[in-house]
Parts: sequence; structure tokens; C-alpha cells
Amino acid sequence: MPVKTGLDIFCESGFQQVWGKKFALLCHPASVDSNLTHILDILVDSGNIPDSIFAPEHGFYGSAQDQIGVDSSRHPRYGIQVISLYGETFDSLYPNQEYLKNIDVVLIELQDVGASYYTFVWAAVMVMEIAAKTGTKVIVLDRPNPIGGKIVQGTLQEDDYLSFVGLYPLPIRHGMTIGEILYYVNEEFGVGADLEIVRMKNWSRDMWFDETGLFWVQPSPNMPTLDTATVYPGMCLLEGTNISEGRGTTRPFEIFGAPFIQPYNLCESLSTLQLTGVHFRPIYFSPTFNKYKGTLCGGIQLHITDKEIFNPVRTGIAVVKTCFDLYPGEFKFIPPPYEYENEKLPFDILCGSSCWREMISDHIPLVELLDAFDSPSDEFCSLREKYLIYG
Repeated sequence: MPVKTGLDIFCESGFQQVWGKKFALLCHPASVDSNLTHILDILVDSGNIPDSIFAPEHGFYGSAQDQIGVDSSRHPRYGIQVISLYGETFDSLYPNQEYLKNIDVVLIELQDVGASYYTFVWAAVMVMEIAAKTGTKVIVLDRPNPIGGKIVQGTLQEDDYLSFVGLYPLPIRHGMTIGEILYYVNEEFGVGADLEIVRMKNWSRDMWFDETGLFWVQPSPNMPTLDTATVYPGMCLLEGTNISEGRGTTRPFEIFGAPFIQPYNLCESLSTLQLTGVHFRPIYFSPTFNKYKGTLCGGIQLHITDKEIFNPVRTGIAVVKTCFDLYPGEFKFIPPPYEYENEKLPFDILCGSSCWREMISDHIPLVELLDAFDSPSDEFCSLREKYLIYG
């Protein structure tokens, strides 16, 4: 049976939670029902018009590239105020507390992709934090984790490395829905918000997005397909290096490289690692924007041969270490700023620790590196179980 998202269930119930309420809506382009109708159009057509729209990173239209501040505006069709929650400062990530005091409900409808550094879930958490202070109810319309809800990979962020790409401790590949993450943060860290999760129907933890019967709508400019989401938990680590992660190509995160990379040599080195579920193919490409714009780069395209056994975190670490070892004079961990962090290295805050970088720099064997950072502690896995609301 096709999955019904929280939005579908919300519509079937007749929008009861917002009837007669003054409410704000946090959403983005992928906030659609199973018929591809956007939540804002659904609400307006039903006579439930939000007082304002909160827009996370990339803006309401999903048109802004990563780390580009977005101005507030008015919706061109409905004239509703669109309040940006991604400006030039860290404080801009929070909604205005005085404004939220006059709002009864914040309705959240966001598509996550299953990796802790994808910022939409943290935008929702920051709204929830302010809502807890103002007594504003938070309703999250839950959506599938597109890469499944069973597998957990990567270690937790250390306290000193929490940031907007990991605001609370969470493994890189967390295997949770956005509703479950908000539930976990709200309860485990004493946020104290009045939180309601509108649950999905027919979704199970072993489902990939292409098994849900739902249409893929890209939630951000560089997340065009499920294939992108599948590799993203590992390949996003390249954002903290001078290796292009494929932004400016039609296959971001599946393609990576740099002008100094010899693709056939790199492909041979990666292929000898016998990483499961992935095939490496040597390529040349020229990004149209971002790193090495207009410059020919040697690199690799990842082809996922079996997503059930593919481990994106292990693959991402292996790619970074192999590039570091093969190109010691050219490979670099880039300096800040990155996602409002001005002191710590971007690679470190993506990993949630400096240990990964230090072990790579110290030429620790890959097998030791993977063993150290492949999965979270048993303690966290047990804790996580408390907040899973689907079987």
C-alpha cells in the first residue's frame, strides 16, 4: 500500500488542528501531498490561511544555493509574509520570539534526507525551541526518511562540535524521521515544547523512498534524486575539503574531483578497498559553479550497485583518506567560515569531532579509522529506540 504522509493524514482529518487558529507554516518546495499539491495551496484552498510562512535554508522556493542568506519577502500569489530563517547570522536561524508569542500553532512540513548535516531538521528544532518559550504548539507532519529507518552509521557529535549541521547529538546516518528527531530532542534535552506528531500510515523502517509510492520532489537545489540522498551521508564530508563534491554538475555528491586528481589512479586505489555496494568510475568534469567553476577536474562517479549493503559513511571516509594519501601536496581541509561556524574547521563540524581529521592526517590505517567511527555507541542505539514511532 502507498505511504500516506503526515500531510495526507492532516488533510483527511479536515485540518482540525488549525481551524480558527493563528498559525505559521514552516515548509519548502518538497512539502507536497501524495498528489504533488503543495501544502500552502492546500491550506489556502481549504480556507486555512497561515499568518506567515517560515522558510529554511535555500528559501521557500528552494532556489538559493547552500550557505547563501535569503531575505524575507511576500508570497507572489497569496501575499503572505515569507519570513526567512536563513539570513546572515546565526541568530537569523531562529524565529522572532515576540512574533511567535502571538501565534497559536507552528505547522512543520519538511522533507529530510536522513543525514545529520542536512539543515532542515535543525531549522525545525530551532523553531521548536522558541515555541517552547512562547507556549506555541508545534505540529510536525511527518515524512519518510528516504534512505530507510533501520541503519544507523557514524558517531555522535562531541559537545564542542555542535553546530547548525548538527545541533544536538545525532549520528550522521540517523535512521529516523523528522518527527522522531523532534520527539527525541524535545524529550531528551528538556526543550519542553507542546509537540504533536501527525504520523504517517503504511511506512515501515525498512522502506526506501522508491518503495513508498510517493513522488520525489527535490527538497534543495543539490538533492535532485534518491541516488543523491543515498550517497550524501558520506560524500557531504567533501564540503570540508578542497575536493569538489559535484556541486555545479547534474550529479552532485555522486561526482567528486579536483584539477589535481588523476581519475584512473584514484579509481584504482578506491576499487582495491572493496567497499560494498558501490562501483567507482573515472571521469572528467567541469563544474558550472562552486569549487573549480569552469575548470576541468579529474574525478570519480559513484554508481550504487546495491543500496542495501552500501555504506555511505564508510565510503565517504575512505574517499577523503585516499585523496589525502594520494595527493599530499594538493589535498587540503579548508578553513572556516562554514554554516555560521567561524573558528572550527568545516570538516570537523561535519564529523562532529576533530578526531577523524587527526587520524587521517596521522596516516592511521583505514581499517582502524573505519572501526573507530563507523557506528554510534550501544548506549545511543538503546536511547534512540525510545523515540522510534514506526515499526
